[in-house]
Amino acid sequence: MTTDLDKSFREILLGNPVNRAILERLPGLGVSDAWLVSGCLFQTVWNHLTGRTIDHGIKDYDVFYFDATDVSYDAEDVVIKRCEIVFSDLDAEIEIRNQARVHLWYEDRFELPYPPLRSSREGIDRFLEQTSMIGLRPTPDGAFDIYAPNGLARVFDMVVTPNRGAPHFSAERYREKVDRWRACWPEITVRI
Repeated sequence: MTTDLDKSFREILLGNPVNRAILERLPGLGVSDAWLVSGCLFQTVWNHLTGRTIDHGIKDYDVFYFDATDVSYDAEDVVIKRCEIVFSDLDAEIEIRNQARVHLWYEDRFELPYPPLRSSREGIDRFLEQTSMIGLRPTPDGAFDIYAPNGLARVFDMVVTPNRGAPHFSAERYREKVDRWRACWPEITVRI
């Protein structure tokens, strides 16, 4: 069932031309369980709500996919290179990652264990804070699926809350993220 908040969310997101282009081209990447996720979504809404340019403060556009059939770096690199070609005309940093292989590199990079994932949605569930736990993907009928396990109210209320249930939660990394966001959007409310 589509709510008014869902409808507003989709309309605002599609007002960002980079979001729109990624969502239109996502099926052409030929990867499974593909979602546009996190900052480029809720930050587009924040920009709309605060009257800023639609891409203000958006560092990058993250795309998750899930392919457990080949978790090698080489297989992911093929998808990364395909992404570079498909999105080459967009003036934005687009990062695509196979969620089936995150556990292979996460601990080396962040010094925290990271249990294997079973889907892209499960990767979204592990974000360090709850407002960013959202994803959007196109459906074959031209509509969009929204995945927001905590709903969309926090996005529209501009409230940031930690996801202490994430197995790799770090108060230090959470503070780093919210400090950057607060610098771009001083209107946000940060919960500790």
